[in-house]
Amino acid sequence: MAQISIVDLEVFYRVGVPDVERAQPQRLLLTVEMEADFSEAAKSDSIADTIDYFAVTRWLLKFGEGREWKLIEKLAADIAYNVLADFNPQAIKVEVKKFIIPQTRYVSVTFTKVRS
Repeated sequence: MAQISIVDLEVFYRVGVPDVERAQPQRLLLTVEMEADFSEAAKSDSIADTIDYFAVTRWLLKFGEGREWKLIEKLAADIAYNVLADFNPQAIKVEVKKFIIPQTRYVSVTFTKVRS
């Protein structure tokens, strides 16, 4: 197994428990770690034999359009399940960082899912 990581991708999604917090998209940082067997890609040097991290990144940048979440826990799970379905990694870990409490650098949630 090997891992592809997209680290601290800046996105703007509507998320927050109070309605006023979801009124405008807010800055979040996403880290997505995807595990898969990349041995064929290592031999072929072909993007068809791996996970196209550029495609995942473009997908993540658009994922929040027209959507909103109350909890970053739900957002992290939604990202994980959709990436599993669309890009087929064996396992995924999604971290969502939110900058809502001024006294902290950030608050984060991490969700991990292994394909069954």
